[in-house]
Amino acid sequence: MTSPEIASLSWGQMKVKGCSTTYKDCKVWPGGSRTWDWRETGTNHSPGVQPADLEEVVKKGVETVVIGRGMSEALQVPPSTVDYLKKNGIDVLVLQTEKAVAEYNALAVRGVKVGGVFHSTC
Repeated sequence: MTSPEIASLSWGQMKVKGCSTTYKDCKVWPGGSRTWDWRETGTNHSPGVQPADLEEVVKKGVETVVIGRGMSEALQVPPSTVDYLKKNGIDVLVLQTEKAVAEYNALAVRGVKVGGVFHSTC
């Protein structure tokens, strides 16, 4: 299974190729995507992305995870979250969301088993 490309990104809106849903924040992995609902794990801009936010993506057998911190990089990513991915043998990229989407798409096109979580506003 391949990772779906992000078809478009603008403030507060993301579209994934092959999916009719428009997301505000989304999770993607080889073969799928869904809304990233911060309420599921109690995520806020600070302390930011928690390992619990990434468990679902990790379970999909990804080699790399790309984290989009928002258009203005307001979403934090604590060292414990990066450590969680590295301990699972997963490469991690933490970037401003537009750059994160570009990197994610480049990896997906190359056939890398890449997953991601992306915040499309602040």
